Amino acid sequence: MSLIFGQLVIGPPGSGKTTYCNAMCKFLEQIGRKVAVINIDPANENMEYTPLVDISELIKHEEVMSEYGLGPNGALVYCMEFLEANVKWLITKILNLKDYYLIFDCPGQVELYTHHKSVSSIVEKLTQNLVRLCSVHLVDSHHCSDPGKYLSSLILCTTTMLQLGLPHVNIMTKFDEMKKFSDRLAFNIDFYTEVLDLNYLLEKLDEDPFTAKYKKLNAALISLVEDYSLVSFIPLDVSNQALLLQVKNAVDKANGYIFGGNEPQDVQTLLACAVGAVSETKKMSTIDAYL
Repeated sequence: MSLIFGQLVIGPPGSGKTTYCNAMCKFLEQIGRKVAVINIDPANENMEYTPLVDISELIKHEEVMSEYGLGPNGALVYCMEFLEANVKWLITKILNLKDYYLIFDCPGQVELYTHHKSVSSIVEKLTQNLVRLCSVHLVDSHHCSDPGKYLSSLILCTTTMLQLGLPHVNIMTKFDEMKKFSDRLAFNIDFYTEVLDLNYLLEKLDEDPFTAKYKKLNAALISLVEDYSLVSFIPLDVSNQALLLQVKNAVDKANGYIFGGNEPQDVQTLLACAVGAVSETKKMSTIDAYL
């Protein structure tokens, strides 16, 4: 049986998951890839795409809320646990899409990825059935304007990477809105995307009367992020083809599609994608256009 490749798109509410799924789907189709978007967010009511598999065929968020008297978050957890218990339904659907590249649009409740086990269990079952996924974690670029929010994003990304145990790509979304708050950035943008020396971030946290109260906690959290040293971000504006290409190359490298996919590749393309060959000058010139 041949491998099936795809990406698991996750991130907090409002980070742009559905918009990303739609944009990446169209981009990949333009370069000749057969793409299937799979919606496993039972509360997703404003899909910009037509999913080939939709969790609403299995369970409906509104019905769970009504029948069991649960709130939105509780109903989401119930739905994901129900999907976990009925994962064979999802696997059967996916195995019928063996010629497709998969994009999973996931719920925005971060607890599902930080400490709840259902999503990681579903991912494990998919992996056992030769589905090779990369988690694509979206974070709103607006968090860069607030040191506390940025640190929270780093902790969220680190925790999710450890919990899911998948190859992982972190994306800083809505880069086209960066100019709106560029005057509130304490550092150059590469500080935030490359996650450079976070001791400078600690100094900024100490300057804020609210976060300064938690100086020891801030230092411990920063130490945790730096000890694992896992997090960096790729900036993305979904209307920018060059940035979409950078994300596509990073994901293809992470999930192994560049080596095991169905597209013919020449040696130069393979090597460029494998090492992430984007010159620093080109990368920064692309980013500078947004500031």
